[in-house]
Amino acid sequence: MNSTSLIKPVLNGVYPVISHGKGVFLYDKDGKDYLDASSGAVTANIGHGVEEINQAMLEQAEKVSFVYRSQFTSDAAEKLADKLALLIKGKLQWSFFVNSGSEATETALKIAIQYWQEKGQPRKNRIISRWMSYHGITLGALSMSGHPLRRERFTSLLESYPSIPAPYCYRCPLQLEPGTCGLACANELEVSILRIGADNIAAFIAEPVIGAAGAAIVPPDGYFQKLKQICEKYDILFIADEVMTGMGRTGKVLASEHWGVEPDIVTLGKGMSGGYSPIAAAIVTEKVLEPIMNGSKSIMGGHTFSANPLSCAVSLAVLDYLDTNDMVEKAEKSGKILGELLSKIGEEFSFIGDVRGKGMLYGIEFVMDKKTKKPFPIQMDVTNKIIKQGMEHGLIVYPAAAGEEGITGAAVIIAPPLTIRPAELIELGHRWRKTLQAFKDTAGLG
Repeated sequence: MNSTSLIKPVLNGVYPVISHGKGVFLYDKDGKDYLDASSGAVTANIGHGVEEINQAMLEQAEKVSFVYRSQFTSDAAEKLADKLALLIKGKLQWSFFVNSGSEATETALKIAIQYWQEKGQPRKNRIISRWMSYHGITLGALSMSGHPLRRERFTSLLESYPSIPAPYCYRCPLQLEPGTCGLACANELEVSILRIGADNIAAFIAEPVIGAAGAAIVPPDGYFQKLKQICEKYDILFIADEVMTGMGRTGKVLASEHWGVEPDIVTLGKGMSGGYSPIAAAIVTEKVLEPIMNGSKSIMGGHTFSANPLSCAVSLAVLDYLDTNDMVEKAEKSGKILGELLSKIGEEFSFIGDVRGKGMLYGIEFVMDKKTKKPFPIQMDVTNKIIKQGMEHGLIVYPAAAGEEGITGAAVIIAPPLTIRPAELIELGHRWRKTLQAFKDTAGLG
């Protein structure tokens, strides 16, 4: 058992003890440095140890760190909501603050159902989601998640919301050729709606770029436009889960902007505070809020730490930093360099089947054979072995699912802080190449 009382991800696992972080680097107590090539869990968007954020945290803590949202509001919460409305623009103007991405997507689910209740249509209470998706670990969020490995222990408790395939062009779930398929995977949404009945469906939820469940799967152009059209045709709300992709990660404030699609509800988290304090949000349009405003006047949701003033002040400082330093635009430019670098390295190793992504969010899928795309046997535990080699070589990468059913494939995500500098990108590539070579040697791949 552990030498301490802390429950770790692997109960008997041995983890480096962190000392401090600065920029794109983390340092353990032994003095070893790690290039944070995944921003932790695709969270530390502006890197570690940014003084402006630390100062904002201190200033708010000197005023007040906690108030309960049903008793008070705070300048920090009010200003953060206004800042988000300003950055996102469009019709998404109303923010409900929670503590994590899982809570944000579950809040979005509840708001969507309440919207229809307030409109006198309580039968519209089902959600449609995709396989190869991940929306969080709470039961409502996990019910929406098409992530078989994370669902399997709790299947009997979960709703069967995932019902359509992902736009996984590398391994088309419909066995079609990308570019000539007529976006058949998007048309599956309409098929699912007709089977369930539009009168029973509250919302459809999707990640604009699939994260942990698919290693940065980017949809083809036209895909999200078609999904939005189908939602509008059948009077179904569209929820964009931008917990991982939001706040500049893909080179836009929201990844859904790449396809000119505006959701009815969007969820944010992770990069919203850059990891400096726990906070997330469900943001809705006036269309969604109006029947609630005219009805019960209260969204049934919230947590003890919702709209916590300390977290709100920290998030506001992070968004100000993103804004004043043009980090979204820089992410788009750096992302092109990152993509070229990872693709070039991918050509050097026979076991890298696909390199895909957008902005500063990239996935790398590993295969036994590039031509057949044959996955490695699960018993080889390829993803964890590559992550371990990365740690040994001072590089942090993030695990992701892959494969035709989202189980048998092996993949990782590389998504460094948006603040990474050109020389640090070169160093990332150097450490990534060494990591892959070490895996190749120890796995006996020749």
